[in-house]
Amino acid sequence: MTDNPPTGAMLLARSLEAQGVRHAFGIPGAKIDALFDALNDSRIEMVVCRHEQNACFIAQAIGRITGRPGVAIATSGPGVTNLATGLLTATGDGDPVVAIGGAVARGQRLKRTHQSLDNVAVFKPFAKYSAEVEDPDDLSEALANAFRAAATPRAGAAFLSVPQDVLAERTAVPVIGPTGATPQGAAAPDAVADAAALIDAAACPVLFIGLNGSRAAPAAAIRRLLKRFPLATVCTYEGAGTVSRELLDCFVGRVGLFLNQPGDRLLAAADLVLAVGFDPVEYDPRIWNRTGRRKIVHVDFAAADIDTYYDPAVELVGDVAATLDTLAETLTGPRCVADLPVAGPLRRELFAQIGEGAGHGEAPVHPLRLIHELRDMIGDDVTVACDIGSHYIWMARYFLSFEPHRLLFSNGQQTLGVALPWAIGACLARPGEKVVSISGDGGFLFSAVELETAVRLKTPFVHLVWRDGTYNMVRIQQMMKYGRDAAVHFGSPDIVAFAESFGARGMRISTPDEIRPVLQAAMDAPGPVIVDVPIDYRDNDALCRAMDPNRAN
Repeated sequence: MTDNPPTGAMLLARSLEAQGVRHAFGIPGAKIDALFDALNDSRIEMVVCRHEQNACFIAQAIGRITGRPGVAIATSGPGVTNLATGLLTATGDGDPVVAIGGAVARGQRLKRTHQSLDNVAVFKPFAKYSAEVEDPDDLSEALANAFRAAATPRAGAAFLSVPQDVLAERTAVPVIGPTGATPQGAAAPDAVADAAALIDAAACPVLFIGLNGSRAAPAAAIRRLLKRFPLATVCTYEGAGTVSRELLDCFVGRVGLFLNQPGDRLLAAADLVLAVGFDPVEYDPRIWNRTGRRKIVHVDFAAADIDTYYDPAVELVGDVAATLDTLAETLTGPRCVADLPVAGPLRRELFAQIGEGAGHGEAPVHPLRLIHELRDMIGDDVTVACDIGSHYIWMARYFLSFEPHRLLFSNGQQTLGVALPWAIGACLARPGEKVVSISGDGGFLFSAVELETAVRLKTPFVHLVWRDGTYNMVRIQQMMKYGRDAAVHFGSPDIVAFAESFGARGMRISTPDEIRPVLQAAMDAPGPVIVDVPIDYRDNDALCRAMDPNRAN
């Protein structure tokens, strides 16, 4: 036992504990190893990863699911720069993450020394907070500010750079705990009244749910609104799960990327769009509102980013849930989904497309058949994490989800390789629950090294690899533009053997009849399972096919 005051590393570890951190993810190195040593004496489980980018992705999943920042830690130089894609992804997707990076000692800052780097400058363009601590007495307050910045809507990444000697020096300052959210009230009453008047007067009002609408409290308020006024509803990919099973009659689908869905035609018919929690990064307004004719009511924690195609008639800025509850009390009788002649045929078209899955009996497996079987097999409480690729579009359009943050996508940066690390994060954020993750064979190998971490943690997820030997989402767009593809083909390793070499279970689905028994065996297995699925992508050109311009806008 010593009476010496704690080192900066000890203070930082205690401050992370005070912020409620249960897990941290990263890779040690000389400039940051004092913090790893201090975490040995904390209640925090330090999970060593196989790549810093994946550490960020795992932290991001925890941030999205819990609403509290996940934590990633890396050493200086390439350790820090390897965090960049993960933090860029977190900010693009609106997920709270705090990353801590090591740095050379302060006296070496201006020298050409090993792993010297301006860490703060690396993250300034896309982190909500990027700062370096130059005095150990400032560590706890800097961390508190990083957590606050990361979690404050719109959430995102925060980065803290800590020089090696700052971690080693002694400090006697107290630990600062969570600061708590700054409460917002509902939007201004006059603005709510103006919005209600516009919605009540609209011939075809449409509720359009985005990322911030799918957070827990806003999602509950949206459900209360729809129970009272069942408005015709669409959502972005990241708004998935906001509309519950009992409100499915309101739902006309998800929209994003390509203007060719039933929900797009509903938006085209709308004369008013009630956009709740929508961020333009989710679906460029230049695509879905290219004429700019329809009125927009913007409901969010923050004011809209105004552009030619997204210029709200009314902005309701404040606590989204409180605002929606106030709006519901103010509305008198808007036209709802049953009142709109356009909505019924569009809903029937959407659900007919989803229903086609049961009829695909050919091999290789058609995406709609796999989606049909998976949706039929798992409960609404199973988290499904999707990577980027053609499977992402199929899943986003046709896999129904009925609970917020149970169907996860990367929409802001569309980052390849997120699914398997997200599955690890989801298993830790929702202990005891089963998780399913999906990638193409291109995205799988971006982060498959983290399968070793998953085996070590015994995380109970099932990861489906839709295999076709190409970067297919790129390929279909190349074919549309140029009539040929370029640099999208690669080899086909034995995914089952790969999984088994890591100590995971490996399985394969070759025909539609094998989907259900193989998936059931995978779901019953105790640890991570990788399932190889040769996939039939011959219908992929329809994913990007342009909508008839006479049917939109």
